[in-house]
Amino acid sequence: MRVDGRHNNQLREIKFELGFVKNSLGSALSVCGLTEVICTVNIKDGLPSWKKLGTGGWLTAEYRMLPGATHTRSKREGAVGGRSSEIQRLIGRTLRAAVDLDKLGDRTIQIDCDVLNADGGTRCASINGAMLALMHALSQMEQDGVNVDGVIKSPLAAISVGVVKGEALLDLCYKEDSAADVDMNVIMTATGDFVEVQGTGEEAVFSRQELNELLDAGEKGTREISAEFAKIYPKFF
Repeated sequence: MRVDGRHNNQLREIKFELGFVKNSLGSALSVCGLTEVICTVNIKDGLPSWKKLGTGGWLTAEYRMLPGATHTRSKREGAVGGRSSEIQRLIGRTLRAAVDLDKLGDRTIQIDCDVLNADGGTRCASINGAMLALMHALSQMEQDGVNVDGVIKSPLAAISVGVVKGEALLDLCYKEDSAADVDMNVIMTATGDFVEVQGTGEEAVFSRQELNELLDAGEKGTREISAEFAKIYPKFF
């Protein structure tokens, strides 16, 4: 049994609250164990200045961790820090893999992820919340008469996995993540294709067998999360 009583291949409790931010077109509070992230999606007409009209839409993301989100207060970010910059690029490029930008038209999707409480897996909780908030936003547009058919090619989900004391674990909390020999994030579509795999040995190496075990665990976790999405918005599946 793990530090929080779970089995090795067991997710933390996952919850989503739609419409958490009332003034955004789409929003979701993404909860994974003690990790909580507010995700909002706004879609506007027009494109960034570098992108020509008629060449498809665009999707971009921002990520921040609120000062009180960690055990010790972190400094409020002015300019985006290196970690936040890396994570928001990850959120943006993975969500772009889920969207048909041509069918989006000359519009820009803006995703914002703000971490309320961090206990491991904030980037994965952000991706999951952003995916659901995007489905929420498109559903709102559809209610207003906008055709959003095919904008989402295939929903995706993200989860962390790792090797801790020789054991492959699914969905690491902070205590496990900080002690992991191998740390990995797996992002997959609901149809079972990989979008991105981020993995590294933390002062350790790992075998091909361990890699296979981690990918299997990641596939199981993303499949379970996608199943939760399908219960909320079956029309996108």
